[in-house]
Amino acid sequence: MDKDDIQTFGAKLDLLIETLGRMAPPKQTQADFDRADCFIWEPAEGLLQPVRHVNRVEIDLIRGVDRVRDILVDNTKRFTEGLPANNVLLWGARGMGKSSLVKAAHAAINAEAGTRPLKLIEIHREDIATLPRLLAILREAKHRFILFCDDLSFDHDDTSYKSLKAALEGGVEGRPDNVIFYATSNRRHLLPRDMIENERSTAINPAEAVEEKVSLSDRFGLWLGFHKCSQDDYLEMIDGYVRHYGLRADPEDVRAEALEWATTRGARSGRVAWQFVQDLAGRLGQKLE
Repeated sequence: MDKDDIQTFGAKLDLLIETLGRMAPPKQTQADFDRADCFIWEPAEGLLQPVRHVNRVEIDLIRGVDRVRDILVDNTKRFTEGLPANNVLLWGARGMGKSSLVKAAHAAINAEAGTRPLKLIEIHREDIATLPRLLAILREAKHRFILFCDDLSFDHDDTSYKSLKAALEGGVEGRPDNVIFYATSNRRHLLPRDMIENERSTAINPAEAVEEKVSLSDRFGLWLGFHKCSQDDYLEMIDGYVRHYGLRADPEDVRAEALEWATTRGARSGRVAWQFVQDLAGRLGQKLE
């Protein structure tokens, strides 16, 4: 092998080493959980990104869901105190405060404790397959964690729900004692209805096929249902926001405009109420602080 061949071989070897380095899994770094209350899981880097300013509202502003609010807060408080608690699936109507309630409950528990013992970690739906890696990091930490996935659902060809099932309770190690899983979804069983019906109609044993699909939601000990709100609940939401932010407007005018707003949107919900309040504050020239 002459000098040119050696140089060529060396260059190819360096390229191979560089390529293999990029293919290697990211180095797992120790997370500093004292930096923030909330984090976002970034699996590509193997990092938990701290969130400095969390997008949430105070729990007293979430109206029309008093019963499920109390259940969620009680479950969260028991978990924080090291007592038995359940994974929670918040499912139902859009815009009724499912994700807002999770974030508000987390803040309320930490405020009550006077310290910050409870951490909220958001994992995106598309990163569910990396859940075992995240649990391995959290298992060794001294804090307690709500692992939160917003708008969780699975489509026809998606098999990552099996990873979630194993991570929640079915794996060899199971869910760490210092981790609880909260998820929101518009679907009670997290899977499309036509997917469940297709499994029932085409499987050799329809009952077993459907059981495999819907058993994921069984991993959640608490199912908290959110339903479309009544007109009275909707107006109560509006009134709560107006009082909280000190919006200077005639109550009767606000009521009439809020009902018209809901009619044009074709729905009444917490989200629609908040959107109306933002519009109202803008027209009044007042900031929502």
